[in-house]
Amino acid sequence: MTPPRTALLAGATGLVGSHVLAQLLDSPLWTNVVTIGRRTAPQRHNKLEQRVADLGALEAMADLPRADDVFCCLGTTIKQAGSQQAFRRVDHDFVVSCARAGLRAGATQFLLVSAIGADPGSRIFYSRVKGEAESAVRQLSYRAVQIFRPSLLLGARAEFRFGERVAMLAAPVLSLLLPGPLHRYRPIRAETVAGAMVRIAREAPRGPNVFEFDAMQSSAA
Repeated sequence: MTPPRTALLAGATGLVGSHVLAQLLDSPLWTNVVTIGRRTAPQRHNKLEQRVADLGALEAMADLPRADDVFCCLGTTIKQAGSQQAFRRVDHDFVVSCARAGLRAGATQFLLVSAIGADPGSRIFYSRVKGEAESAVRQLSYRAVQIFRPSLLLGARAEFRFGERVAMLAAPVLSLLLPGPLHRYRPIRAETVAGAMVRIAREAPRGPNVFEFDAMQSSAA
């Protein structure tokens, strides 16, 4: 019999994180789900515990619950953050802080939503920050690190993003125009990414492992 597991989830109110939360609550494998963020999610469940915390100070939390798996769905945009510095604080500093806090809580697996094109050597600021966050997490002593790299995420966000709304309408055409090796750049539903994360978390392959479009689609099936 599989022992019960506790999931620690950062970014539960975001596009992917909200789907991860719903799927964790539906799964019998995780008997406790603890969310950490600046605000709570609307869900209520007998195995859900929600904590409001400063994401930049997670490592210093004295009462962090013991966890097995950490799901990190943190992310913003430069426009939403207001500056490159503020963007880096969320997509790099908060992510690394979450990963280090998870280790302190006893977790052995870290699952991260990154982005296609993540590369610490990239000339593109967004891709470079994502790549640096991945590199920092890989260096930590987790038994398994699972990195998910979606391109354009499809789904209903709480906030309106004009550019993404236009891209979502064009998604069917974009998918047809991106055959073969360009598959990795195809738009993908946030629920599919979440499904892949939860399934891979159950399997917990030793890593680091990277999952892009095709791998996420097949893992969520």
